[in-house]
Amino acid sequence: MEFSELMQAADRYIENNWSAVVDDIASLVEIESVEDLAAAEPGKPFGPGPAAALDEVLKIASGMGFETTNVDGYMGFADLPGETDTQIGLIGHMDVVPAGPGWNFQPFDVSLKDGYLVGRGVLDDKGPCVVALHAMKLLADQGVKLPYTIRFLFGTNEETGMNDVPYYRERYADPAFLFTPDAEFPVCYGEKGGFDATVVSAPIEGGEFLQFEGGSATNAVAGQAFCVVNRIVDNLPEAPGITVTYEEGKTRIDAKGKSAHASTPELGQSAIGLLADYVLANGIGTLKEQEFLRFVQKVVDFPDGSGVGIATADEYFGPLTLNGGTIKLEDGRFTQTLDSRWPTSTTPEEITAAITAITDPMGASFENTLLMVPFLVKPDTAPIQALLSAYNEVTGESREPFTIGGGTYAREFTSGASFGPEMPWIEYPEWAGSMHGPDEAISNEQLQLAFKIYAAALLKLEQSQL
Repeated sequence: MEFSELMQAADRYIENNWSAVVDDIASLVEIESVEDLAAAEPGKPFGPGPAAALDEVLKIASGMGFETTNVDGYMGFADLPGETDTQIGLIGHMDVVPAGPGWNFQPFDVSLKDGYLVGRGVLDDKGPCVVALHAMKLLADQGVKLPYTIRFLFGTNEETGMNDVPYYRERYADPAFLFTPDAEFPVCYGEKGGFDATVVSAPIEGGEFLQFEGGSATNAVAGQAFCVVNRIVDNLPEAPGITVTYEEGKTRIDAKGKSAHASTPELGQSAIGLLADYVLANGIGTLKEQEFLRFVQKVVDFPDGSGVGIATADEYFGPLTLNGGTIKLEDGRFTQTLDSRWPTSTTPEEITAAITAITDPMGASFENTLLMVPFLVKPDTAPIQALLSAYNEVTGESREPFTIGGGTYAREFTSGASFGPEMPWIEYPEWAGSMHGPDEAISNEQLQLAFKIYAAALLKLEQSQL
């Protein structure tokens, strides 16, 4: 099949079936597929929400005529058989981060506004998965000769550790190459290393804070934070993003920042940082509380890691990033989470040494909770070039491949890439939120363009030497 013929078929598919595409996205967004390990059971290893979303997407795929398999609730897949067992893979995820505060729309319904879909997962990653699945259906409908089998994998634990992947890989061979619709266009051929940690303060007795809490996910810049002080703090000044209220002999301070993905913390403004800056500037807290909050400042106010001495960069990935996604005061201890995306110019040991040089003297504990090494596939390989040419031919642009700080499913397999649907050069309306933030949104126009790009990419991969 020629490229031009496929694009004409894609336009017809959009005209005749787009309402069904949106309905499929809505049926998945309605499922609150947040990890809940306390409710895990056989067949639902990450809780009932992710399992329900997996069941729903397999139902959608089965309705399209694909052969589907549920791998004990860890993953599922839909196959379009080719002439050989060699596989081209697609992989997306059905789990989402918690809704968190700050929404102006219902997070677990798809709302339509000014040509945009709004809801948790419309961008990350339920919307792109549905669009890519329909692109696979388009290819099947055309009767295109397929040298390779296409397998669409649906994961359930991407947001909180990718613990679904090992279970699948122990039972099935890797595709020869796969891509995930869970990043940006034109095509990403490498991902920074990932380093998550938890820092817990020494016990604090007689502290002034009754509550201190912010953020909803380690891998997102905190958009909201607040604290409650066990006294009336008079004459507090006004400050951007800060609201002060009083009740029953207590002072509540709320901070509103701007959420962003932890791979690009410089695009957000940490509410935790705003709150820590404000209370320290106004002398609130005991010496021990202030000592820990000064450490928090060094984390959240310096997204390049320079505050804790880990700033570095390399030729492939650029600078290291550091995000302090959540903080909570519980049982007299602060718990601060860290998320660093690191290039090849440093090591986990160097990151640990620099941070513990600050936390150890405070009596705080440090635990590395996630470690992923940098992942690279050379940009001149045939599959990467197939994806790149699909994007450029559909759009008429001439963009180059790149690397990212985010961690996607691609890195968990032998050979892979992340491939759209985001286009960061497109300006969103002010009201439209990003992935992991409130009012998460993506336009119908962008999803339709992604549909055509994914269809072209599958055709070009089928015609390439894997």
